[in-house]
Amino acid sequence: MDHLLFLVALAATYQAGRWRDTGWVISAFTVGHSVTLALAATHVVRLPERAVELLIPLTIVATGLHNLRDRTGPSHPGRRSLLAGGFGLVHGAGFASYLERMFDGPVVLPLLGFNLGIELGQIAVLAVIAGVLTLADRVVTLPARATAVSAAVVVAAAGMALGRLPW
Repeated sequence: MDHLLFLVALAATYQAGRWRDTGWVISAFTVGHSVTLALAATHVVRLPERAVELLIPLTIVATGLHNLRDRTGPSHPGRRSLLAGGFGLVHGAGFASYLERMFDGPVVLPLLGFNLGIELGQIAVLAVIAGVLTLADRVVTLPARATAVSAAVVVAAAGMALGRLPW
């Protein structure tokens, strides 16, 4: 659920005519989580699972808050791509622990299949998000839509983070 919520957060400030910018941001996220997923699933990097699971919703909160500051669309798509790529590193670590629990033995082939499945699913979800946001743009202004979507994302992700606190 948190992966889908993060995709909504990444797409919240974009308009139909600027989906190319969204593509760059989503691609940076994909690269980030693919790198960490590969490193963690092959045991090159070991990260504490509880910390990662708490950090994931915090990255979503941070993205939603960034959106609230920049509601009319990203003023610096390059910076937003770097942010998404960095946050993707955190999300990939979360996927890695899930992947390790699913498979015994070598994980290289399952890793490739899992990552491909995630990416195809992500494209499908983004197509739906694009359609919904495009329809919403016919009813409300971009700043109002981006504010509403981003605020909802922040509230949902903050709830996830509170539920994952270690105390």
